[in-house]
Amino acid sequence: MPTRPPRALLVGHQTWLRAPHASDAAAFLAAVRASRRLHGAWVAAPRTRSAFAAYLARFGPSRERDRAYVGYVALHRDDQTLVGVFNFSEIVRGSFQSAYLGYYGFHGNTGRGLMKEALGLALDAAFGSLGLHRVEVNIQPRNARSIGLVTSMGFTQEGFSRRYLRIAGRWRDHVRFAMLAEDWRLLRRAAARRPKGGR
Repeated sequence: MPTRPPRALLVGHQTWLRAPHASDAAAFLAAVRASRRLHGAWVAAPRTRSAFAAYLARFGPSRERDRAYVGYVALHRDDQTLVGVFNFSEIVRGSFQSAYLGYYGFHGNTGRGLMKEALGLALDAAFGSLGLHRVEVNIQPRNARSIGLVTSMGFTQEGFSRRYLRIAGRWRDHVRFAMLAEDWRLLRRAAARRPKGGR
């Protein structure tokens, strides 16, 4: 197995997770350009250097303890290419301890289980170092691939939000899913007990 990558926050079998950095700009923007058809009307990823700089200012590494926005990039362990992005937004502390999760993968990494593993690492961070109790994900009803991803990870569907977010110039309906810290701990324990190669 490859050695632990530098600056890695969490490492899986195929992917690893870390904070985004300014040095990612060229590769990030190239991956976004290559993924336009994949992203379609589902997500509006940064497409210019100024947009990436704004993204980094909000979601990039920070010394602030109680941050409202935390972002991670997932990379492939073999070739260090960008696999996807995971953004925790509107982190509310106190008695809430909750956040919204937005994510997107990049072209060339679909259908290989990479985003599923990376999402697991992102949830490990959410319920570990970020200390969250609840993570909510909102997905457009026709985005079958994304809905398949969260349901395969054990998220619970909680509701339907009409005209919830404005994406690509239109207000779009979303389906609401959530994961709780205690649910994730049970799922991780069950996965650890499962024999290798088992279902």
